[in-house]
Amino acid sequence: MTPSEQATVERSVIVAGFDGSAAAERAVMWAAREASGQERGLAVMQALGLPVLPDSTSTPAGWISPQVLDADEQEVLLAHAQSELDRVAEACRSAYPGLEVVTRLLTGRGSETLAEAASDARELVIGPSGRSGLPRVLLGSTAAELLQSYTRPIVIVRQAEDQPEGRHVVVGADGSPTSSAAVEFAFDFADRHGLDLVAVHAWSDLPLDAMNPVGPWDNTWVDIQEKATQAFEESLTEHRQRHPDVTVRQLVTPDRPAHALLDQSEGAALLVVGSHGRGALRRALLGSVSHTVAFHAACPVAIVRPDTEE
Repeated sequence: MTPSEQATVERSVIVAGFDGSAAAERAVMWAAREASGQERGLAVMQALGLPVLPDSTSTPAGWISPQVLDADEQEVLLAHAQSELDRVAEACRSAYPGLEVVTRLLTGRGSETLAEAASDARELVIGPSGRSGLPRVLLGSTAAELLQSYTRPIVIVRQAEDQPEGRHVVVGADGSPTSSAAVEFAFDFADRHGLDLVAVHAWSDLPLDAMNPVGPWDNTWVDIQEKATQAFEESLTEHRQRHPDVTVRQLVTPDRPAHALLDQSEGAALLVVGSHGRGALRRALLGSVSHTVAFHAACPVAIVRPDTEE
């Protein structure tokens, strides 16, 4: 496909990244369900770097070989990749009749090419792409790079094939505009799937690591909790009004944000967080929260960026 053919998709389309792995195929099917439920189109994309080693599965993720494939070898490689894209697209159409599915085989470095092609998408859905022995902890290089560079909502579907469907949605909230966008994303998902919502506000002003719990403050926590609960309730009012059928449970905790969110996400259908939330002085910490849950959560994780607000 020429650069001119690699134009970005429309804002109404959901994009699913595909790399031929079983995890990526599960992510594509997850995206197909979302696209069907939202009555949107689905674009399944694969970014293929050329030249590559013939046995690319034995190379480190993202590593490009200096070996140049001749024209015939490149044609074979591209034809195989397109065949796999067509196969998974047909599986989506079979599972969700009426769903409009297109495929895009892109050439270029995985994360950069995919991010550019999906820059105007409704959301980008990817698998973890990890090939390590610790799939619940580590992301593949493409997924990790997209977390840093992609500016629309991104969903990482880390879910075992035999894992039961989650029973609730979890969202982290702190009252910021970015947090509000994440909360709306979570309410919308919960509403469409008939799921309960757990809204978590983890209060802390200590510059501790995102995974460490806050120490006990027995003498002040009652007052802090009362004020935080009131502010938290006010921040959810508009979302509740737009989604009156969603049952919401609020949790205000002195625990560290990532620890509280990971704890609540056990058995969840989706964990939603905003990337950065309370201004420049808090961005490093909140960035670490979204980064931490993306790497450690066992359920799908959606990360909503500041510039994705409508």
